[in-house]
This record gives sequence, C-alpha cells and structure tokens, in this order.
Amino acid sequence: MKVFLTGAAGFIGSSIAAGLVAAGHQVTGLVRKPEQVAELATIGVQGVLGTLDDRELIIEQARAADAVINAASSDHRGAVEAIIEALAGSGKPYLHTSGSSIVGDASGGEGSVHIYHEDKLPAPTADKAARVAIDDLVLASASDGVRASVLCNTLIYGHGALPRDSVQLPRLLKQARKSGIVRHVGPGRNSWSNVHIDDVVALYLLALEKSPAGTFYFVESGEAAFRDMTAAIAEALKLGPAQDWPLPEAIAEWGYEMASYGLGSNSRVRGERARALGWQPKGPAVLDWIAHDMLKPPY
Repeated sequence: MKVFLTGAAGFIGSSIAAGLVAAGHQVTGLVRKPEQVAELATIGVQGVLGTLDDRELIIEQARAADAVINAASSDHRGAVEAIIEALAGSGKPYLHTSGSSIVGDASGGEGSVHIYHEDKLPAPTADKAARVAIDDLVLASASDGVRASVLCNTLIYGHGALPRDSVQLPRLLKQARKSGIVRHVGPGRNSWSNVHIDDVVALYLLALEKSPAGTFYFVESGEAAFRDMTAAIAEALKLGPAQDWPLPEAIAEWGYEMASYGLGSNSRVRGERARALGWQPKGPAVLDWIAHDMLKPPY
C-alpha cells in the first residue's frame, strides 16, 4: 500500500513510518526541513518537502496514495480539510491523530475518579473545543466516502524509530536534569492513561487494514499517577524524592498548555474499540519502562 504520512519526522510519525516500511508498505512522508529528507531515507521513507499550509501539495500527495495518516498537528484544520477533500468518494483509509488531553480537566495536579469511554465523551473545554471539532470533522467524512478514523493517543512512552522525544515524560526528565530536582505539577495525584510507542504503531497498522469508517479510538494500555511516574524518574536518576510544584511555577517552565493539560490534568480513558479490532498491547508498563529502559542511550 502507498501511504502518505504527515508529521513523518516527528516522534509518532517516524515510528509509524518505520512500522509501515517493515510491514511492506511504501511511505511518502511530509517534512519541513531538507535534512529530514535524508534522515527519513535511513528508515526507508521517501520525504517530500512542505508544510501543513501547502494545501495543493497535500491534496496531490493524498490523491496519489492508497491511504493517508496525519501524525502531525492535531489542531491544523486546513490540512485536515485538504486531506478530506482529496479522499472524498475514494473509500481510502484516513487515520487522524488526536490526543486525550481533549478530556483533560486541568486539575492542577489533583486526582479525579472520572474515566471516559469512546461512546460517551464529555463536552470539551473551551481550550479543547477546536481540536474536538476537527476530530468530529474527520469522523463525519465517513459519510463522504472516506474510511476515516480518529486515533486519540494517551501519554506515549518508549523510544521511537528516530532520536525524538515524546511529549510528556521527557519534559519531566529534562527539568530534573537541569535542576537536580524531579517535580510534578501540584501534588501529582493526577493520572493519565498511557501506551508504549510500539503498541501505538501496531494499532495504526491494524487500523489501516481493518478500521471501519467513522470510528474513534482511545489508544491506551494502562494508567499511572504522575507522582508515581516522577518517583520512578527520581529513582532512575538517583535523585531525592520528587517534589510538588505549584501550577504557576510549572507554567513558567513548561507553558500553559503543557503544564495545565499535558502534565497537570487527569486524562483517564478506556479503549475498548482497539481491543475489539484485535489489538493486543505488549509493551512494558510505564513504571517498568522508566525503571529499566528510559535512560538507555541516547537518553
């Protein structure tokens, strides 16, 4: 299958690309920098220069492909509209990447008992309404002849195909190395569902082949509280106990979006649909990965 992949040089995208190539697919990846073309070639991917604003390029590449995967920004509506326009009436698969901060509560590190399921999502907060609207647009394209699915990833850990950082845990690690103190937002009682990058890739490959049109998936294989993850990071780095960090100070370090949602919210979800499709996650639990694999080179 010829697959057009946006975000091909990123952590998620490059890992998906390598998985696709290993499975025998031909991958063309959208990249922003010339040096990334050569980098993708090392994992068997043909790079094409462009950005998510290059509407005509995206339409051209999507129409030339047998399938499209958007692993770039979850918030770029223009690129999504271009992909849907290109694929309308084709019956081709389109996998769109979202993130489970769409159900984040910005709790400031306090815990929550709320767990969300794929068939009963809450109304989005004002901060997340635009992203949810894009997810809904993708799902609605099923009625226009696109075999579209939304894969809503949780906290992803693991080492990818290229030396790239995932979104959340590397920020905690870098701050700890910089300051000598491992910190979590507020009391760190907030929990996130999570999943190993190898299991993410496995689901994308499975969904490419089998996902019914108009399906929304939460991608998760477990969950952990941030205070437990920071405790594991402190142990791995041989530092003192992890410390609470007031939200304003965390925002000064990581910015509003990352501190409030990526690191300071609860995002507890359950992904029944992926398992019903036949997905069987095999990666280590996040606390085991932190203890035994997080600091392996080049990290």
